Amino acid sequence: MANKYPTASVANATIPEGSTAIWRDKKRYLWLIGLVVPSLALIAYGGYVLTGVGAVLWVGPVIILLVVPAIDLLTGLDRSNPPDDVIEALEQDRYYRWITYLYLPIQYLGFVGAMWIVSGGNPLAWLYAHTGLDASATAFGGRLTGDLGLNLIDKIGLAVSIGCIGGIGINTAHELGHKREASERWLSKIALAQSFYGHFYIEHNRGHHVRVATPEDPASSRMGESFYAFWPRTVGGSLKSAWNLEKKRYARKNLHPFRVGNDVLNAWVMSAVLFGGVIALFGPTVIPFLVIQAIIGFSLLEVVNYMEHYGMLRQRTGADKTGRYERVDPSHSWNSNNIATNVLLYHLQRHSDHHANPTRRYQTLRDFEESPVLPTGYAGMIVLSLIPPVYRRVMDKRVYAHFGGDL
Repeated sequence: MANKYPTASVANATIPEGSTAIWRDKKRYLWLIGLVVPSLALIAYGGYVLTGVGAVLWVGPVIILLVVPAIDLLTGLDRSNPPDDVIEALEQDRYYRWITYLYLPIQYLGFVGAMWIVSGGNPLAWLYAHTGLDASATAFGGRLTGDLGLNLIDKIGLAVSIGCIGGIGINTAHELGHKREASERWLSKIALAQSFYGHFYIEHNRGHHVRVATPEDPASSRMGESFYAFWPRTVGGSLKSAWNLEKKRYARKNLHPFRVGNDVLNAWVMSAVLFGGVIALFGPTVIPFLVIQAIIGFSLLEVVNYMEHYGMLRQRTGADKTGRYERVDPSHSWNSNNIATNVLLYHLQRHSDHHANPTRRYQTLRDFEESPVLPTGYAGMIVLSLIPPVYRRVMDKRVYAHFGGDL
C-alpha cells in the first residue's frame, strides 16, 4: 500500500480542514525500530565475543532505563493523528502487522540462544565445529571457538536482558491479543509463554478493560501506592482474576474449567512445554535463569500497568453514587507522546484511545486533548516508578490537578 492517504475534515486531524494536502505516516519506517529490542540478545552476545566485557550482557536494562529515556528527552513529542478517513486503509496495511509478527521469531531466537549460553554453550564455537569453517583458536581471546568464560554476574546480566526482551514482548502480545483474528490471538499467547504470564491474555482483555480505574481492578494503581506495594497486589490479583473469569465462563456452560479450551490453562501449558524443552536441551543449570528472566519480564509489564492509570478513578453513577461506574473515557488513562518510547512500544502510550477502541491497531491510535499527560515517556517513568518518593513528588500533584483538587 502506498504511504499516502487523502486528507480528512475531522477534529484533531494533523491537516487543516479543507486542505488538499496528502497525509503520510511519518513514523511508517520508524516502527521498525521496535525490532531492535528482540535483537538485543544477539547484540549482547556479539558484543561480548568481540570485547570480553561482561557489562555488555546487561544491555537490556541499559537501553530501557538509560538510553531510551535520554532519546525521549532529546527527540521531543509527536501529537499527530491520522485523519478519520484514512484509518480503515491504514488498519488494512499489512506492513504494520508484519512488524509485530517479526518480533516473535527474533525474540525466541535470542531466548533459546541465551539459555544455551548460560548453560555453557557457545553458538559460534558450535558453528565452527559443525561447518568446517576455520577460525583462529586465539581470536578474541578464544571466544570464537571455545568457552565464553561467563561468570555468575555475566549470566545474570544476560538473563535480565532476556527478561527485558520478554517484557516488551508482552507488549507485542498485548497488541496481538486484542485483535479479532484467531491467528493473532494465538501469536499473543506464544509471545507471553517466555514470561510464564499467559493468563494476562484473559485478565487484560476481559478483566482490566472492564474494571479499569476502579478499586476492583488489580492492574490499576491507587493514589499514593508505591510500585513495590502494587506489584504483589497486581501479580496475585491478576492471576486470581484470570482464573475466575475462565471458571465463570465454563460454569455458564455447566462444565468444569479443567479442559484444553481454558485459555489460562492452555497458555500455562505452552510455557511449561517451552521451559521443559529448554531444560531438556540445556540441563537444569538454566532453571534459575529461566526464573530470573520470567520475573523481569512480567515485572516490566506490571511497572507499565502501574503508571498507566496511577490515581485514576471512575465515578459511580446515580445520586447516591452507588450505581454502575461511568464509562471509560480518555481522562482515565495517562498518555505520553514521546516519540522514542512510542515507536518502541507500538503506541502503547496512546493508552486512552486504546481503552476506547481496544481492537484498533497501533498505527491508528490517536492523541486526545483531555487525556492526562505524563511528564516524560514510559521508559523514563519506569525509572521514576522504582524510586517511590521521587515518583510521588512528580505524579501526585498531577493527579490533584487532573481532578481539580477533588479526589
